[in-house]
Amino acid sequence: MGSFSDELRIARGATAQANSRTVSFALRHANSEAFKLLFKEGMALVEAAAAYLDGPGRAESKALRRAAALAYATESMRLTTRLMQVASWLLLRRAVNDGELTPAQALSDKHRVRLSRQDLASAPELLAELPSPFYDLCHRSLRLQARVLHLDQAIAATGESAPPPPVFAQVARLQAAFADGGRMRAG
Repeated sequence: MGSFSDELRIARGATAQANSRTVSFALRHANSEAFKLLFKEGMALVEAAAAYLDGPGRAESKALRRAAALAYATESMRLTTRLMQVASWLLLRRAVNDGELTPAQALSDKHRVRLSRQDLASAPELLAELPSPFYDLCHRSLRLQARVLHLDQAIAATGESAPPPPVFAQVARLQAAFADGGRMRAG
């Protein structure tokens, strides 16, 4: 018969072993080909938005009536902010993937990119008056932002200092209790 301290040591070892086998989808995704595609998509969207806003968008916005022009200005500032947050996050994750930053550094206050959800702020009737290429850029940026926010939250939840899920400790205790041939001992 083992002592309680032996059982506790076995339980802790089993918990550590179970934790070492746990694979984080978010961290795997952030280091995968899918992330590279997300990165390319994000940077391409930043370039497309810049090209549109500096080119055709400038001329198209001048043709809008006053209220729609104000909505265009508001949404273009929000679009720019949204894309800069997303691009900063993507560049930070690429730095982690390339070994320039550790995951812990990326989660630190010094480096962490604070993402905030930004929906369209203008009234639907004004949004309907905006040029369709601009409206399309806004919606593409919102979809990209949602994907990045989801991935960011999942990565943050796997932070190195996060405690292991309680289920692992319970499984380890059960394994330790039944390690001696399935005989339960009285407390």
